[in-house]
Amino acid sequence: MHGKNFKMLYMAIVYLSLGSNFGDRIGYVQQATSLLSASENINLIRTSAFYETEPWGMDSENWFVNAVVEIKTGLSPQKLLEECQRIENQLGRKRTNETAYSDRTIDIDILFYNKDIINDENLVIPHKFVHLRAFTLVPLLELIPNFEHPVLHKTISELHSDLENPEMVFLYGTRVEI
Repeated sequence: MHGKNFKMLYMAIVYLSLGSNFGDRIGYVQQATSLLSASENINLIRTSAFYETEPWGMDSENWFVNAVVEIKTGLSPQKLLEECQRIENQLGRKRTNETAYSDRTIDIDILFYNKDIINDENLVIPHKFVHLRAFTLVPLLELIPNFEHPVLHKTISELHSDLENPEMVFLYGTRVEI
C-alpha cells in the first residue's frame, strides 16, 4: 500500500492519563473519555478503574480522580496533543502561565505513544514524570504491567516497585477521611 491508504492503516497504541480535582471530578473524567472516544481518529480500547489520588507536586487540598485509557489512533503525537488540549478546553480547563500546578477540571497527558521517544519543545513522550507518579503507574499496572518504558528499560511493575515515597492512591470510593 502506498500514500494515503498506508497512513490510514497505521495505528499507534497510546496510553493517556486523565485527571480532575475540581468540580465534578468523576463527571469530567467520564466526559473526557467520551469525547476521546467520539473523536474521528481515536478508537478507545479500554479504561483502567478510577482512582482517588493525593495531589502530586502541588499545594491543594483537592484530591484527584485519575484513570488511564488505552487508545488506538492514526493521529501523529502532535495532532493527538492538539486533540487532547481541545477536549481540555471544551471541559473548562483553564491554563495559566504560572509554572506551579493548579486545580483543574481535566488534565489529559500522553504517557506513551507506542514505544516512541519524542523530545519536542511542547511534547515529551514518554511523559517525563510517568515513572515518578503512583497515580499514573497504578492504573498502568492494571492495563500493561509488563510494558517496558522505552527510555528507562524497566517494566511498569518495576517502576512502581521503585517508587520511594509514593502519593496515596485509592480505588475510587475506598478512601476514608480520618
